[in-house]
Amino acid sequence: MSALARYFIAGGWHVAGYDRISTKLTKELEEEGAAIHYNEQPDMVKTVYQNPAETLVIYTPAVSADHTELHYFRQTGFTVLKRSEVLGMLSLGQRCIAVAGTHGKTTISTLAAHLLNTAEIPCMAFLGGISKNYNTNTLLSPGSIWMVAEADEFDRSFLRLFPDIAIVTSCDPDHLDIYGNKEEMELSFRQFIMQIKSGGTIIIKKEIESLASGKGDVQSFTYSLHQGADFFADEIEPSDNGYRFDLKTPDKVIKGLKTGFPGLVNVENSIAAAALGYVMGTGEKAIRKALETFMGVKRRFDIHINREDLVYIDDYGHHPKELESFIRSVRALYPGRKITGIFQPHLYSRTRDFAEGFARSLSELDELILLDIYPARELPIRGITSEIIFREVTITNKKLCSKNDLMDELKSRKLEILLTMGAGDIDLFVEPIIQLFG
Repeated sequence: MSALARYFIAGGWHVAGYDRISTKLTKELEEEGAAIHYNEQPDMVKTVYQNPAETLVIYTPAVSADHTELHYFRQTGFTVLKRSEVLGMLSLGQRCIAVAGTHGKTTISTLAAHLLNTAEIPCMAFLGGISKNYNTNTLLSPGSIWMVAEADEFDRSFLRLFPDIAIVTSCDPDHLDIYGNKEEMELSFRQFIMQIKSGGTIIIKKEIESLASGKGDVQSFTYSLHQGADFFADEIEPSDNGYRFDLKTPDKVIKGLKTGFPGLVNVENSIAAAALGYVMGTGEKAIRKALETFMGVKRRFDIHINREDLVYIDDYGHHPKELESFIRSVRALYPGRKITGIFQPHLYSRTRDFAEGFARSLSELDELILLDIYPARELPIRGITSEIIFREVTITNKKLCSKNDLMDELKSRKLEILLTMGAGDIDLFVEPIIQLFG
């Protein structure tokens, strides 16, 4: 939503809106010219917005259907569109690169946009996170014919896109409140893949390549961290803040690529982005430079403190597979050190559907501090609390904690590696933690 807001601000539109809480991002938008309020004000919007012909209303399904302002706009003839509909409309005049998947799409789409920029291929980009290279989630280049879009599977939003090139990273069960089961979710991914334009390209993770079966009018490539795919890494070894590896492509080996950001999971993300560069013909030099200079995305393996006595990393991970990958990557980076993780579950429905998986992933930690569920758009579900995860976690050093008590809890501990994880408002603790230990 903030990426679209920035697009319209840059176009000279008057942008206003509602959000639940004030954050660093909303404050930045206000500084850029947006008028934002943080409590429902139906009387205000009725007074200010009376002419449907002058106003476009964009909403995210994360907003509840009974939101009073949204109800007003719907009942009085305004054009009300989902975020995904507007993104789809903007893509119609561009050649679209869409990155889909239950994990990795924010990092890969941001790296893809950085690669195009490095190769001096003008593009605009709508990203799901804040690029550290550009300090924004929106890139706007005059005269661009390419658009990079993060294709979100929530609410089937990605079915509004008809890409020229698609990257599909994963299809682990998620959003079962929308899809009901894994099979329905896979059907939507198959439909998204079928929407790739004839003559286009799909770059898909090797483990899920069957999702692209039947799409015979496009070029198809697979990628993986390991052997067996069209693109994979060989001779992986730690290097400075990231990794060095050789990239095997369908027709040659690109030796000595380096990432400037940590985590084995990001080596795999780099392979997907490099495959895009190969398909687009950016050249080896641009691929090499883009990987080396990419600084990452805020809240994705985001290292805030890196000292001998303490490392603090924040991550957006909110699905069991994401948490498992993140924690294992941290352990590989800092072998032999005690890892303490703070996790805030996101959504009652996701907690209900994946409690066992969350417990299994969090058991990879040495110590766990488990917060209450962040409800987002949902009302409570009877019997669903963080306790259903907590009781299945197998490590002994675990504790349920309220947000109000978290900082005092941290003060009482001897920490070596500290992780904060989740998609709710746990990011509000990042600065206090930095101040406490920095």
